Amino acid sequence: MNIVITGASQGIGFETVKSISSSGNHTVITLSRNIKRLEELETLCLKINPSIKIHSIQFDLKEENHFLVLKEKICSLIDRVDVLINNAGYLSKGLIEDITEEDMRSTYEVNLFGPIKLIQLLKPLMGVSSKAHILNIGSIGGYQGSSKFSGLSLYSTSKSALHTLTECLAEEFRGDNISVNCLALGGVNTEMLARAFPDYVAPTSAQEMGAYITAFILNEKDMFNGKVLPVSQSTP
Repeated sequence: MNIVITGASQGIGFETVKSISSSGNHTVITLSRNIKRLEELETLCLKINPSIKIHSIQFDLKEENHFLVLKEKICSLIDRVDVLINNAGYLSKGLIEDITEEDMRSTYEVNLFGPIKLIQLLKPLMGVSSKAHILNIGSIGGYQGSSKFSGLSLYSTSKSALHTLTECLAEEFRGDNISVNCLALGGVNTEMLARAFPDYVAPTSAQEMGAYITAFILNEKDMFNGKVLPVSQSTP
């Protein structure tokens, strides 16, 4: 399969790419601002599976000019996209009276507007010759009825919007051979969680979640469409 994943330089994205590498001879295009970490990931993956094809592209969801050249770069590497994983996330923690316009812009550009623009860009490469899948990585914090936490209003609302986008696009793409799902993740031990909850240790590691996401895109994708699935052992 040809897989594109954002936010691949650390945490869940990093571990997901490693897990994908051990699962077969796929082609994976990794996107992140941190090209050095992507290159380190590429080296690790080739050690895991010398037949895997990893392509690292420096990319920032907040930079409009990066979108202008991304499709050309991807098309030079693959002729179709089988799976798009919108994994990149941005967390700005603060009480509502302290939130700045920059906080709002950065959170929504990465967590919502970026995925929308990436889907717009890559949709013509999806579902043409085989079934394609868009997997959005949401958060249990944005899941309706879940416990909410002070200071996470921007992050939680942006992820909630991503959840609704998933449901809308599944209907919109129903005749386009593209399924759209979202995993609303609970607490996972990542750098992002440590910033939000410094004293909390989640029961799930990034490696475990990466393996779960890999299994989902390889084995479960045809069983769901338009679903926002909570994947959480704990709250947060």
